[in-house]
Amino acid sequence: MKYIELGNTGIKVSRICVGCMSFGVPFDDFQPWTLDMEQTRAIIGHALDLGVNFFDTANKYAHGTSEEYLGNTLRNLGVRREDVVIATKVYFNEGHLSAEAIKREIDGSLKRLGMDYVDLYQIHRFDYGTPIEETMEALDSLVRSGKVRAIGASAMYGYQFHNMQLAAENNGWTKFSTLQNHYNLMYREDERELLPVARQYGVSLIPYSPLAGGHLTRTEWTSGSKRSETDFTLRGKYDAAKENDMQIIARVAEVAQKRGVTMTDVALGWLLKKGVAAPIVGATKISHFDAAVAALDFVMSDDEAAYLEEPYKAHDVVGAL
Repeated sequence: MKYIELGNTGIKVSRICVGCMSFGVPFDDFQPWTLDMEQTRAIIGHALDLGVNFFDTANKYAHGTSEEYLGNTLRNLGVRREDVVIATKVYFNEGHLSAEAIKREIDGSLKRLGMDYVDLYQIHRFDYGTPIEETMEALDSLVRSGKVRAIGASAMYGYQFHNMQLAAENNGWTKFSTLQNHYNLMYREDERELLPVARQYGVSLIPYSPLAGGHLTRTEWTSGSKRSETDFTLRGKYDAAKENDMQIIARVAEVAQKRGVTMTDVALGWLLKKGVAAPIVGATKISHFDAAVAALDFVMSDDEAAYLEEPYKAHDVVGAL
């Protein structure tokens, strides 16, 4: 396994992060395709065996039970707290990113995880209803209290990320060290403004949906899995641009065949070439992590990257709103 530092935090993480949205109690109104505790334990245990130490969850995932499953599994496997890096998020809750909500939600997350602190606390979206100074000061207070080691942001516009960093900078508060944005070969809108701002601040990129919900791992648009049939969030991200995206998928398959590797190798290899620190892989099968970790050894050429990028056309913005 290869490891990298998140920003300048001193926190070392594996180059692959386990996305924990797949874990938790299934609910008809939200993620009916999640994995039960036994399946969760198998996948987390295998990821740990591969050297993965980075886990990303959220207070929203499976109505909080993702955090419970993650914490319970790590304890049952006898994993020392200091040997793993735990990230969770706040926003999809009452009060969004108000100071009151942030202080309430971190305590809820810690209780569900069964932990005294999280390594990385991320805002899940930008809050249009709360002053950014209130949000950044509240996040800074969590770092000062020891409940959080570092903070990060997720999907938003470039100017919003810049303004939040600037507010922290001007007031001596903790700045964001990571950006978890929507980024893959099929969705590259953040290359226009958000990613340059993140790089300006030395922020580590830990994108979600690096394989576009599995679209970049197969030549067919749908897989026939329960998630493929019931994940309407996934459909909302990609179905509108299917015609263009299928051209990109075809090129991923072509490069994979020529190089004798998998489509996963190519899709993740492109992200690593673009300077991503640790793509967040949400897997529902043990084999998915074998494929993701194998991709770390794949080195893409400049010509291959240009060939993969060529068909891309501007997409509607997804995730920042």
